[in-house]
Amino acid sequence: MARAVSTQTKIGWTIAAWVVALLIFFPILYTVITSFKTEQEAIAGFDLIPSFTLQSYGEVQTQNDYIRPFTNSVIIAVGSTILALIVAIPAAWAMAFAPTKQTKNILMWMLSTKMMPAVAVLVPIYLIFLNTGLMDTRIGLVIILMLMNLPIVVWMLYTYFREIPGEILEAARMDGATLGQEIVHVLTPMAVPGIASTLLLNIILAWNEAFWTIQLTTTNAAPLSAFIASFSSPQGLFWAKLSAASTMAIAPILIMGWFSQKQLVRGLTFGAVK
Repeated sequence: MARAVSTQTKIGWTIAAWVVALLIFFPILYTVITSFKTEQEAIAGFDLIPSFTLQSYGEVQTQNDYIRPFTNSVIIAVGSTILALIVAIPAAWAMAFAPTKQTKNILMWMLSTKMMPAVAVLVPIYLIFLNTGLMDTRIGLVIILMLMNLPIVVWMLYTYFREIPGEILEAARMDGATLGQEIVHVLTPMAVPGIASTLLLNIILAWNEAFWTIQLTTTNAAPLSAFIASFSSPQGLFWAKLSAASTMAIAPILIMGWFSQKQLVRGLTFGAVK
């Protein structure tokens, strides 16, 4: 029997949720507001009512071409995500349905790599990229972002695969399915919600990655994170143009997240309710 909750408690939790949501969203909102200000208005102080000028957007587009870093971001985010799924799906299958004594240790080791600060491995990775010709290339960023996010992808898929009954896969084997057919035609369709949420989350992580994209690129493969950083100069911070560039960079991923939120929530809660 469900526990009864009073109306006052519901109202209290609703207000608390809205307050937390507004606190989280406010920096994004203020960035968008500042992007419609002139530089003089932006540095004048806190103000939620801009003059609604598109001057900063025009200057941003004139100073730097938006299309090229946008294209780089799409290619890098989607490419690293697809590559991570190609590697992670078989790995998660093996850990979920053919575990060994070391499976949990391997999973914990993979997760522990995310606790290490990225700057700790910057020098060796920088030298590897420099000596292999991967510096300032899309393929280089696809590889490094795939490796950075692979532990999360494997963990998420492993969690989803654990919820799938092993008897179904055994039935497929009895019907003569090969290992590849089992993964592609049986396991993957059953885990579509989990795979979809993993894909969306990994695209968001790759899109928002700033450390590696700034350190390992200059011009050719520079994504939108480097596009934003280009408006920070020794002459100072141009807040209006910086906010316009940030708004242009986050708008695509915000729109994608808005339209895919149901799929994302469905995947993140996949198997949570029996």
